[in-house]
Amino acid sequence: MSLIFSRLTLLNAGRALCIAGGLLAAAAALAQTREIGGKGVLIDRIAVIVNDGVVLQSQVDEQVAEITKRLTDQKTPLPPPSVLRQQITERLVLQEIQMQRAQKLGIKVTDEALNNAIRNVADTNHIAFAQLPDALAREGIVYSEYREQMRKEMTLSMLRNRDVFSRMYISPREVDQLLARQANGAQDGGEYNVSHILLSLPEAATAAQVEQVEKKANEIYERAAGGEDFGQLAVTYSQAQSALERGQIGWRKGSELPTFISEIVAKLKPGQVAAPVRTPSGYHIVRLNEARTADSPVIVEQVHARHILIKTNELQDDETVRGRLASVRERILKGTDDFGALAKAISEDPGSGAEGGDLGWTAPGTFVPDFEQAISQLKEGEISEPFRTQYGWHIVQVLGHRTQDMSADEKRHKAYDQLRSGKADEETELWLRRLRDEAYVDFRN
Repeated sequence: MSLIFSRLTLLNAGRALCIAGGLLAAAAALAQTREIGGKGVLIDRIAVIVNDGVVLQSQVDEQVAEITKRLTDQKTPLPPPSVLRQQITERLVLQEIQMQRAQKLGIKVTDEALNNAIRNVADTNHIAFAQLPDALAREGIVYSEYREQMRKEMTLSMLRNRDVFSRMYISPREVDQLLARQANGAQDGGEYNVSHILLSLPEAATAAQVEQVEKKANEIYERAAGGEDFGQLAVTYSQAQSALERGQIGWRKGSELPTFISEIVAKLKPGQVAAPVRTPSGYHIVRLNEARTADSPVIVEQVHARHILIKTNELQDDETVRGRLASVRERILKGTDDFGALAKAISEDPGSGAEGGDLGWTAPGTFVPDFEQAISQLKEGEISEPFRTQYGWHIVQVLGHRTQDMSADEKRHKAYDQLRSGKADEETELWLRRLRDEAYVDFRN
């Protein structure tokens, strides 16, 4: 693949770091200064010992206040205070275990990576990067605390990528089988607003433990199916990471849901709750909140282009390289040299150089913005003036345009994403259970 291809994964990750009220409030709540009063009275204490680290009582108290306010604003009946505190404490314990593992593995978020992520936050919210601290301050959030919370979220994401996502494999056969099930009407391409409750099972659960959890899951299902508030049941009983969000997974396309959930909700009507389903992580109770119609065919305008890339170095500055490419362009226009032959000889793009600079048929959003803009201004056969992107200096020639129905490719891509998402959610829950079971945890309350 060409070096100028966009880093779509990073862009998608950036979108997840937007300034949502809940995230910002959580960032503020998680980083408070610990002090000792003037009279020597300790105003903080250890709530839980976690391996060689601790969860402080102030962390628990802050999260209890934050989540209580959020649930109250959402008009969700609160569970008993002891239950809510237990849920929050367990979440903080899991976070501490993960951060300890990340430190042990040497996983660190550099200041450069952190700044890029925060810059994406600013861009997403149409705020100048330099003005972000003031914007956060107006929300009552200290910029330094927000940075540290962001660093923690990025660290946990990197850890999960290493321990969970990088070890998953989706075979072409699995994709083919899912597409076949979809073709037979097992599910469509609609979008679903879903909530769910998870009752975890130990990794080596005994028959008695399985029976006990199954009985509890059926009791919760009967209560939910009978009209009891699903969100409150999730806050009270669910052991999924979404428990304190009322069990809400939110709006997702069918292809983005875990496989077992997507097959369940395709058979439900909005407002219905499905009977408990067992997976390796435990028993799941799923509620379909809302549904939208299936996607229409994916029609895109594609462009076929080729380019020559030359980079600056200690011997060639920007002006030298620009002049060199201008000379190359003139030779091609006069017919003295062939574009493809020159690309093979001098282009420094390892992805396309050997192919005569050919980038193939591509859809909008494939390239970085500067390159995309240069292509959009060219007619077929036209060669651009030299221009600069973050990868170096280019000249590009457009070879053709076409309208392409990408529905089949899109379906296959979605099927892959669905399988990966299903495995990721399930594997993440199992991974967290293993980390929790292997950790030394001592509650001091």
